[in-house]
Amino acid sequence: MIGWLKQLRIAFGASFIWLVCLIYFTQGFRSFVWTAVSYQLKDRLKLTPSASQFVTSIAFFPWSIKPIYGILSDCIPIKGRKRIPYLVIATLVSLFPWVIVGMQESIRNSRDQLMIFLLLQNLGSAMADVVIDAMIAEAARLEKARFAGDLQSVSWMAMAVGGICGSLLGGYALTNFQMENIFLVFAVLPTLQLLSCAFVKESPKHSDVKVNGSIQLPDEDESSNQMHKTNSIRRKNKNISKLKKKTKMIPVKDGLQWFRSLKLASYTLFKAFRQPIILRPMGWFFLAQVTIPNLSTVMFYYQTQVLNLEASFLGTTRVIGWIGLMIGTFIYNRFLKKMRLRTILMFAHVALSLLTIVDVVLVSRWNVWLGISDQTLVVFGSALSDAVNQFKFMPFLILSGQLCPPGIEGTLFALFMSINNLGSTIGSFVGAALASFLNISSGSFHNLSLGIAIQVVCTFLPVFTLFLIPKEATGISA
Repeated sequence: MIGWLKQLRIAFGASFIWLVCLIYFTQGFRSFVWTAVSYQLKDRLKLTPSASQFVTSIAFFPWSIKPIYGILSDCIPIKGRKRIPYLVIATLVSLFPWVIVGMQESIRNSRDQLMIFLLLQNLGSAMADVVIDAMIAEAARLEKARFAGDLQSVSWMAMAVGGICGSLLGGYALTNFQMENIFLVFAVLPTLQLLSCAFVKESPKHSDVKVNGSIQLPDEDESSNQMHKTNSIRRKNKNISKLKKKTKMIPVKDGLQWFRSLKLASYTLFKAFRQPIILRPMGWFFLAQVTIPNLSTVMFYYQTQVLNLEASFLGTTRVIGWIGLMIGTFIYNRFLKKMRLRTILMFAHVALSLLTIVDVVLVSRWNVWLGISDQTLVVFGSALSDAVNQFKFMPFLILSGQLCPPGIEGTLFALFMSINNLGSTIGSFVGAALASFLNISSGSFHNLSLGIAIQVVCTFLPVFTLFLIPKEATGISA
């Protein structure tokens, strides 16, 4: 393990690896503060389950428009740099909402104002996620392509560690801290992230040279003949000299130049999007989210109000899910890289369906008749389903990174995740509508078992659309 990390440090630099791990750790540690948000909506604002799920769905909407952030960072450099300046802006946007919410009680106790600040915070977090994904894809392509999967694995492992820490400490914080202090404590991580940006150096010179809005890709094949190499270097030097002259004539802030870059990036993205190995899995992941009503908020209300499960215990169940994610990441990289995506996704959804049945047993109280405690079912039911949900995305994330065309790394990663997040948001709205239709509220959970049964049936539906996944597609490049 230490040797593996040392190889990555040599390949990409310690400051870059640290920044990647910190950002993904922060993403995982969000469970620390969002546990407090969930209790704020339920206990302080007294929202119904469907209303609470509606607020969180709106707050997470910025994750559904990630291509916008990717296009901005890909096409409109700030002082010649496409990543670090945007990462600084994103970190500031994600930092200040927590500080303001922590200091202003009136904002915390207003549904609409709290929702707006949560929306802004997610805007900054989503933008930072896009930028770091682009930096990962770019670094793997330009420096050490063979480390692409390893770099993605490090980021997921860091997120899992953050999730474990956040889940363990979230329940403890609710018991021992004031609500406002939880928000302020979490703001320490974005502050540390902001300071870390200063140690990562981004060169304004990229492998793709833009001249008059066109992208000149570097030569893929070079002759072993030394004279050919020399002539190639001379030609590139001439192109760079021409580029410098043109840069003097065309200001960086020239709107026409930006428009050309945006147009070119959109065209290149469209060409990449048309590839069946990208388009069809994106369609499948979207359908897999839309067709399954999300009842997680309703289950949270049921577990805390009916089963009287404490926040510290619910945090422990999430730890089991994160540990499962870490183990699943290791197993995938060790044994499943060459397995077909169809097979992985089929088993994932069958497992999710079976794990959702556990919730039916819990709500129907059959576990009492069987002599199984509520805590046991929650740990081995909903917690493990979190791990399976996370695990099923890893193969395609690695594949997407390997297929990123030069110059639009951020946009392509963002497009895939946005489609997935949009599907998840729609699934949350569908779940809220289903809860409302079945008259499920804080004081009435009589129809919850029926709602979960519908969720079980819907979880099987994506298995019948696996033909959208290319038959030979695996988690490694062909």
